Amino acid sequence: MGISIADIIGGTYMKNITELLNIKYPIIQGGMANVATYQLAAAVSNAGGLGLIGCGGDDPDKVRFQIRKCKELTDKPFGVNIMLMSPHAPELAKVVVEEGVRVVTTGAGSPGVYMEMWKNAGMIVIPVVASVALAIRMERAGADAIVAEGQEAGGHIGELTTMAMIPQIVDAVKIPVIAAGGIADKRQVLAAFALGAKGVQAGTVFLASEECPIHINYKNMVVEARDTDTVVTGRTTGAPVRVLKNKMAREYLEMVKQGFDREELEKLTLGSLRRAVFDGNIETGSFMAGQVSGLIKEIRPVAKILSDLFDDIDQYRQELVVL
Repeated sequence: MGISIADIIGGTYMKNITELLNIKYPIIQGGMANVATYQLAAAVSNAGGLGLIGCGGDDPDKVRFQIRKCKELTDKPFGVNIMLMSPHAPELAKVVVEEGVRVVTTGAGSPGVYMEMWKNAGMIVIPVVASVALAIRMERAGADAIVAEGQEAGGHIGELTTMAMIPQIVDAVKIPVIAAGGIADKRQVLAAFALGAKGVQAGTVFLASEECPIHINYKNMVVEARDTDTVVTGRTTGAPVRVLKNKMAREYLEMVKQGFDREELEKLTLGSLRRAVFDGNIETGSFMAGQVSGLIKEIRPVAKILSDLFDDIDQYRQELVVL
């Protein structure tokens, strides 16, 4: 008799994720800058996943405030995502310890310099990686698990796709691998498990949630997106970012064709994420979202999103399999 999805989600086979993080479903909500606030993190944690507060470029006082507010809304585990390229990263690394955060995820660099402090505090450390080499480095540094994110994801991305990358990283490390990039329904969760992942991380699907604090225009752009409605900007500057197509994205790519320098390109995008998140400016905002946007057709409560992803997944798998 084979391993069932129930074994993967809640049994001994999957204890590395659900028991490690003390959550119902093996899913982490992406730490999206300006989007992953305490409201969204608490909603995901209360619904059975691991919610994350995304620090982005926030200063320590703002992050401390977010952590404390999240604790008021949930007694479930939640985490904090720290972008290591942030000038506040050294201070934020201390804040999560001082505030008793149980889980920290990291991006844009190596958390090695903070690992001893975090591990001494009993924290679970899960870096986000985009290559086999970085996954191996993070395992050697002491990571408890890794999130391997394919270029289908929204926001800052690497070059490898989820389908190609996950099994290579699974084969290269012994710690649990959490698949990210292009996951918004049961089929993609099942695919992640088939590739060897022990859980998933999702971001774009939570943009279209009732609890997500972004402007309604942002949510509607995700819901109305078609399969080809994302584009990658920033490749020429070494900082590729996947966004939904709009006037600013098209203008950016045209400027690249015309040979504009990095300073001019950065001037165009300055403040664009905030214009998307807070103002809902559909022309000049940077609407970071993944290719999976084309699958998302409605705005749902977070609890419904998680239920749709995982509940009755064994039965769904059996319906899909044709021998």
